[in-house]
Amino acid sequence: VQDNIQALTRLFPEVACDGKVDFNKLRNLLGDAIDNAGDRYNFTWHGKDAALRLSQTPSMGTLRPCKAQSKDWDTTQNLYIEGDNLEVLKLLQKSYHGKVKMIYIDPPYNTGSDFVYHDDFRDSLENYKRLTGQADDDGKTYTTNSETSGRYHTDWLNMIYPRLRLARNLLREDGVIFISIDDNEGDNLKKVCDEVFGEECFVANIAWQRTYSTRNDSKGIVNEVEHILTYSKRPNWSPKKLPRTEEMDAKYKNPDDDVSSWTSDNPFAPGAATHQGMVYAIQHPFTGEMIYPSDRACWRYQQDEMLNIMNGWCPYVLKDLHDAERRAEVCGIDSADIKQDVEGIVLADDPEVAKAKARAVYERGQWPKFYFTKGGTGGIRRKTYLNSLEGKLPTNLWLYSDVGHTDEAKKEVKTIFGGAAPFDTPKPTRLVDRMMEIATDEDSLILDFFSGSATTGQAVMKRNAEDKGTRRFILVQLPEPSPSPQYETICKIGEERIRRAGEQYKDKGVDVGFRVFKLDTSNLKKWQPPKDDATLEQTLQESVNNIASDRTEEDLLYEIILKMGFDLSWPIEAHDVGGVQVFVVAAGALFICLADNITPTVAEGMAKLHHELAPEVWKVVCRDTGFRDDAAKVNVREILKAEGLDDAAFVTV
Repeated sequence: VQDNIQALTRLFPEVACDGKVDFNKLRNLLGDAIDNAGDRYNFTWHGKDAALRLSQTPSMGTLRPCKAQSKDWDTTQNLYIEGDNLEVLKLLQKSYHGKVKMIYIDPPYNTGSDFVYHDDFRDSLENYKRLTGQADDDGKTYTTNSETSGRYHTDWLNMIYPRLRLARNLLREDGVIFISIDDNEGDNLKKVCDEVFGEECFVANIAWQRTYSTRNDSKGIVNEVEHILTYSKRPNWSPKKLPRTEEMDAKYKNPDDDVSSWTSDNPFAPGAATHQGMVYAIQHPFTGEMIYPSDRACWRYQQDEMLNIMNGWCPYVLKDLHDAERRAEVCGIDSADIKQDVEGIVLADDPEVAKAKARAVYERGQWPKFYFTKGGTGGIRRKTYLNSLEGKLPTNLWLYSDVGHTDEAKKEVKTIFGGAAPFDTPKPTRLVDRMMEIATDEDSLILDFFSGSATTGQAVMKRNAEDKGTRRFILVQLPEPSPSPQYETICKIGEERIRRAGEQYKDKGVDVGFRVFKLDTSNLKKWQPPKDDATLEQTLQESVNNIASDRTEEDLLYEIILKMGFDLSWPIEAHDVGGVQVFVVAAGALFICLADNITPTVAEGMAKLHHELAPEVWKVVCRDTGFRDDAAKVNVREILKAEGLDDAAFVTV
C-alpha cells in the first residue's frame, strides 16, 4: 500500500496529505477521466473485497528455523517453508520485495476434491493452525469444494486472489510468473491475473502437451493439454531464446560458397508509411527493371547501406526518378503526402555492361547480401546467415517431447524414491526447466509457493549443474496430509525429494542444501487481559518478559531478521562483545543483542566491531528488558549514535 501511495504522489504531488491520499483533490485533477458509470465491465464475486483486505492485513506470525530437517544449514541459500502460503507471502514481503526473478505455481485445480486452502478472513493464522491440527477447535476443518456447494468458483477465487496480489510485490521489475491451470478455472484465472498484473502484462497462455498417449475412454474431445498462464511484472517482457535445433539449422545451405551457410529471407520490412525514406526503386542488374518494395513495405536497410550492397553486383548511383506517385502507392498514402527528394538506386553503366559484370559475380559465387533468384533473372531476396542467429523464440505450444509429460514426472519421482511414488500429480522437471531457461539468469531467485513434491527445487539444482549457475529457490507448502503412508505430510515428501535429488548434483559445485522454516505465531507475546483468577498486577508482572515461554533465542533472532527486511539465508556470526553474545547479520548490516545485561561496554564493543566491518548502513536491535534501567538504555543509544547510527536504526523488542 505504501509503495502505491508513493507512486501516486510522484504523479500527483498535490494529493499527498500526511502520508495519505486526498481523493477529492485526485478526482479534481483527473476530471473527466473519472468513471462513474454503474454498468461498466467489472469482474467480481462474493467475498472479493474481504479477500483484498486479507492480502493487506499484516501477518501476526513468524517463521521458526528448523535445523533438524534442513540440509547444509550453514552454507545453503535455498529455503523450504512449511506453512500456509498466504501468511508466508505476507512475511516475505519486506525481505524479498522486488527480488524474485521467476515464480512458478501449480495451485489446486478446483476439481471438487479436498480444498485445504479455505481462508478465514478474520484470522488466517489461527485458521492455519486449526487446519494443521496445531490448535483445538472442531478438529481439522478441511473443506470439500464441490460443485453443489453454491460457492464452487467463489471459494477458489477467494483463495487465489490475495496470494497473487502478494506474489506480484515480490517480483523484480523484469520478473515473470508462470501458473499451471486446467479448464475448470482457466478463464477465471485469466481475468484475475488481468486485474492483478494488468492486461498489458499478459505474455502467453501456453498449451503444455501433458500426455503422450490419448485415452479412448474420454467422452467428447480428449483433453490433451493443460494451460500455463504467463504474466510479467512490467509490459513488453521478452523471453530468452532457446537453443537452435539441428532440424532448424538444416534449412541453411551455401549454394554460392559464401563464408557461412544462409537461407533465403524477405528483403522487405513493414512500415512503409512511417519509413518513407526507405521506399524507393532499385534497378535490377540483370533485367534493368525497377524494383519497388511490396505494398505497405519498405527496404530492410537504410539507403546508403543498400547502395553499398548493390555495388557488390556492379556500379550503382543515386538518381531522382520523379516517382512520387509510385512511392505513394507503395506507402498507401496520397502522393501529396509522400516524402520528396527520395532518389532511386540505379545502374551507373550501360545496362548490357552492368549485366555482364553482375553475371560474373553470380558465376564467381559469394553473392552480395541481397541476391536475385532463377539464375539472376528472378526476384530479389535477402540472405540470413546461420552464424548471425542467437536462437529461437519460444512459442505458446510446449510439446511433451521438449518439456516432458505427466508419466515422465511420475517416473522421475519413482526413481528418486526407490520405485514407489509418494505423490500423485507431480510436474516434470523439464517443464520447470524450460521456464527457467527463458526467464532466469544464472543468479536468479525462483519462488514456488504451491511447491507440492518440490519439482521446482530439483529443477533449480539441475539447471545450476548444467550452466554453473547460482540460482536459488524458495519453496512454500502447506503441511497437508500426505497420500503416502510413509510420510506424514506433503512437506515431508518435498523435503525428502530435494535431499535425495541433490545427491545427483553435489559433485558439480551446486548448492543442494535447504533451510527449513515453519510458520508459527510470533515469538513476542500478545497482550492478554487478566483472567478471572488473576489481578491486573499479576498479569502485568507476567508480561514483563514479552518472549513466549516455548521459544528459543534463535527463534527470536530469525523473527527479527525477517521483520527488519533481511534475507533468511544470509550468514549470521556470533561475537562475544563486552561479555555478552551479539549476532552480526550480513557482514555488519545488522547487530542483534538479546542478552539480559546490555551495558555501555557492550555498545562500545558493537561500535568498534561496526567500525572494523564498515557497512554503509547498519541497524541495531536489542532486547528491551536487557537494560538495567532507562538511563542505561539512553547511554547505549548515545554511544551508538556517536558511531553514526541513526535514531530510527536503534530498535528494541
